[in-house]
Amino acid sequence: MSTYLYKRVLLKLSGEALMGDGGYGIDPKVTDRLARQVKDLVDDGVEVGIVVGGGNIFRGMAGAAQGMDRAQADYMGMLATVMNALALQDAFERTGSSCRVMSAIQMNEVCEPYIRRRAMRHLEKGDIVIFAAGSGNPYFTTDTAAALRACEIGADCLLKATKVDGIYDKDPVSHPDAKRFDNISYHEVLVRGLQVMDSTAAALCQDNSMPIIVLNIEGEDNIKRALKGEPVGTVVVQED
Repeated sequence: MSTYLYKRVLLKLSGEALMGDGGYGIDPKVTDRLARQVKDLVDDGVEVGIVVGGGNIFRGMAGAAQGMDRAQADYMGMLATVMNALALQDAFERTGSSCRVMSAIQMNEVCEPYIRRRAMRHLEKGDIVIFAAGSGNPYFTTDTAAALRACEIGADCLLKATKVDGIYDKDPVSHPDAKRFDNISYHEVLVRGLQVMDSTAAALCQDNSMPIIVLNIEGEDNIKRALKGEPVGTVVVQED
């Protein structure tokens, strides 16, 4: 345990990350690989909370862009995150890990309601806790929910696992000359409008001095290496 820089972490997964090479839904190979990585962390004594998006099933912003009521579309997106959370719980439990799903929208037949102190108790016992249904409010993204939950549970860092290996000054897919940052400040992220996470989430992390690590989910041990302080991805911290 002494080799880890962070004892309690909040892992933010995008829904798209769960698709793997598919164009929709959940790839069991991705959830199984993720379950192995998280189990290694928990076995080493790291406390892990997870917030997962729902973009692989339904994205509220996309629904609103097509004329749906924004709040209604966002609630549909929250339900998509619950489906992803249950799939992750199944993958974790198949590795022998103890896992709880806590939803910001009550659906007692399939998961627990989110109660902060109960969530922290689960983490202290070594359970993986998946926070589903975002923050339970429309007009807020799951990035903001991740920042909120990270602050609420007293996490040591917010780990954002994406399909990109860090933060770039411009889109690395369409700009081969894009420069990747090893470290960057919250202020620069906000001022430059870099697409790390939405501005509400970044500002919340800045206000609460919550370090953010952005890394690629594809690597077999990227999460473990990042939590040990190795130069994996990009670290967002306060300016000195």
